[in-house]
Amino acid sequence: MKKIVDDLRLVYKCCDLYYTDEMTQQDICDSLGLSRATVSRMLKIGREQGIVRIEVINPIEFDYGQLEKDLERKYGLKEVIIVDNQPLDTEEDSIQRLSEASFDYLSHLFKDGDTIGVAMGSTLYHVANVKKKYEFDKQFLFVPMFGGISQMKVGKINVQANQIAADFAQKFGGRYVQFLAPAVFRNEEVMKGFLQEESVNYIYDYFKKLNSIIMGIGIPERNSTMVSAGYISEDQLTKFVDHGAIGDIALRYFNREGNTEPFREFNDKVASIPIKELKRVENRIGIGGGAKKADAIKGAIRGQFINMLITDVDCAQKMLQ
Repeated sequence: MKKIVDDLRLVYKCCDLYYTDEMTQQDICDSLGLSRATVSRMLKIGREQGIVRIEVINPIEFDYGQLEKDLERKYGLKEVIIVDNQPLDTEEDSIQRLSEASFDYLSHLFKDGDTIGVAMGSTLYHVANVKKKYEFDKQFLFVPMFGGISQMKVGKINVQANQIAADFAQKFGGRYVQFLAPAVFRNEEVMKGFLQEESVNYIYDYFKKLNSIIMGIGIPERNSTMVSAGYISEDQLTKFVDHGAIGDIALRYFNREGNTEPFREFNDKVASIPIKELKRVENRIGIGGGAKKADAIKGAIRGQFINMLITDVDCAQKMLQ
């Protein structure tokens, strides 16, 4: 026999009486001859089944259009997206806001048939795993911008480039390829020889077809993804900071002027899209928030690694000071 709580007609009636007519649960019980527990369960089913949709509206509309224009003009960027951040936000709140805004923006930026390069890191992991749905009405190809063969994880999540490409393909639809190489080699000559193999160097053909690339922007901290993933030691990081390292993007370190040359001992051992090739991509999107990332983002812009930016208010205001 069908359970009474499975009767969607009755579920709808309970929800309508409760939310539209503003009857109490006890009034509904008396009217329909149901128990309090049954009515409560039906109201819950109504929310789960989408019969009832509850929307929380922020009474304050945030519009950062002028701030976005100011950043675009000052730094010569094609486009800037600024996300609101609240004083009481936790780090998780800030990550969620930035990730959701990035997802929304990319959903409109990507065009049917695009080939899209993705970097590694927790920033892109969170973008690809936001709790939002994308209508699979277009076909994309996602390409890891550097090798992603590794057993390393950051916390409990896999932030390697190959996995990020797979995550994006699952989220947005389409296909992905793998870059079957370690991200960082210990020896540059070994890397060059390895990348000449036909089973690996096919990836360079995909690099030439990229329409957009998406990258997080890191800063040289001991708890950074670069250190946590085992790509660089804390001693190396300290040395790079002493030599002026201000940030990293696509696994390359750079200084305030966006110059990567001082860090060639590490950068040249990264199995990745060549810097010249990266700078030729039409849409080079950098994602990073928080005032502490302002200098790194400015360096990434000066180095021409990015020409589009998704950030938050704190970082944007710091960049304009």
